[in-house]
Amino acid sequence: MERVVITGTGIISPLGNETAVFWERLKKGESGITEIDSLDDVSRFKSRIAGLVRDFDGDARFGRKEARRMDRFVQFALAAAEQAWNEAGLNAASIDHERLGVYVGSGIGGLNTLLEQDGVLRDRGADRVSPTLVPMMIANMASAMISIRFGAHGPSMSPVTACSIGNTAIGEAFRLIRSGGADVVFAGGAEAAVTEISLASFGNATSLSNRNDDPTGASRPFDSGRDGFVIAEGAGIVVLESLSHALARGATIYGEVIGYGASSDAYHIVATHPEGLGAYLAMKSALRDAGLTPSDVDVISAHATSTHLGDISETKAIKRLFGEDAYRVPITANKSMTGHMLGAAGGAEAIALVNSLREGIIPPTINQEEGDPECDLDYVPNIAREADLRVGMSNSFGFGGHNAVIVLRRFDGE
Repeated sequence: MERVVITGTGIISPLGNETAVFWERLKKGESGITEIDSLDDVSRFKSRIAGLVRDFDGDARFGRKEARRMDRFVQFALAAAEQAWNEAGLNAASIDHERLGVYVGSGIGGLNTLLEQDGVLRDRGADRVSPTLVPMMIANMASAMISIRFGAHGPSMSPVTACSIGNTAIGEAFRLIRSGGADVVFAGGAEAAVTEISLASFGNATSLSNRNDDPTGASRPFDSGRDGFVIAEGAGIVVLESLSHALARGATIYGEVIGYGASSDAYHIVATHPEGLGAYLAMKSALRDAGLTPSDVDVISAHATSTHLGDISETKAIKRLFGEDAYRVPITANKSMTGHMLGAAGGAEAIALVNSLREGIIPPTINQEEGDPECDLDYVPNIAREADLRVGMSNSFGFGGHNAVIVLRRFDGE
């Protein structure tokens, strides 16, 4: 079987629109959560804060004509993919395009386009609705546009596993390359769902934090004062490559994917299993796939959305799998700084974990002010930590009980 490595990363996020900026801000414990100023009037919503992408101009990046044919989530995905391609140093003239794949998904897809065209239908009539509504709206269009942009004729798919999409995409692409089905695959997720209807629905479900007067302190995984997640947007995409292909072209290798596990809670459409059963099964499967035991794991990147029950169930799952090692292994929660990027979260957090393993630095879980007796592990509170890191696990869980876990290893030229 082929070994699978990461040779490129691309990020569009509330903490910056390139990997170096994103990573530096994570290490410093900076929050990207702000008041929402991208919508006309948010005063009627319970939650009025979000992790917004700043300094991103689709018209300037792609040209106005091209940008108008892409929903915002597709623009994010394509921009992140371009970054990852450039960082990987791939050459379109020398690559086998039949063995270049794209596994990029979105949880919600082109919601902005759908809402905009629904308004056109109501205000101006059926004849004025854009004929490009459907291809702009459907969730596979991020994968399709990346494929078109880079001439990727290999396997292309858009997993839809809610907030675990990024890890699902990376894990399935890992399996594809490992089995010999492709040489290079773009993998990750994108989301642009900070809309009025999202705020209304998530708010009415009491899922969102209402800490509107303290945006940077609103996302606080594992803290006893947490009151819900903070919605965010962006894209996180990595270039995965077979080790033999990467070595043959002299690529810089940033890390290695060594395990993937997936499971279903089979419990509820939105609520996580109270004992973290699905999370436990996915973590166990990922470690088995990697040929490792819990004692081999040096750091965990938690799903940790900052919901009351979700953080408890993930803690229980870690304790069940790791036993006493659960109190040894440090756990970091990137969403304390980015907010919850939904379908883009797994890709962004994989990029953070790759850099963490390379540099030996664990980003903090910020806003840790008061401990929760049911969340009593080492969450690297408030300040980044240096450590000797070789193996890291990244957790992603989604509505419907979808769970996806990847295991990454520092690449030491072995």
